[in-house]
Amino acid sequence: MIQVKRLVLDVLKPHQPTCLELAKSIAAVGAGYQVDIRVEEVDEKTETVRIELEADDIDFTAVEACIQQLGAALHSIDEVKVEHSVSN
Repeated sequence: MIQVKRLVLDVLKPHQPTCLELAKSIAAVGAGYQVDIRVEEVDEKTETVRIELEADDIDFTAVEACIQQLGAALHSIDEVKVEHSVSN
């Protein structure tokens, strides 16, 4: 089974929701999700943020949907770490 362990995402978001609200929403997508958000750039209506997400098995589709539901746009996946584990 292939598991996504870490993602670094470049996201453009409106000023609302705040980074704290965005981080909490992403963390709620899956058990054990650890979310770090850093603001890279701010303009009049938007913020460019770097989201670092770590977990045992990240559901990228659900994370992307969460980001979009909050009015933000995923620009790129800047880093990814995956692991292939063998089931017994």
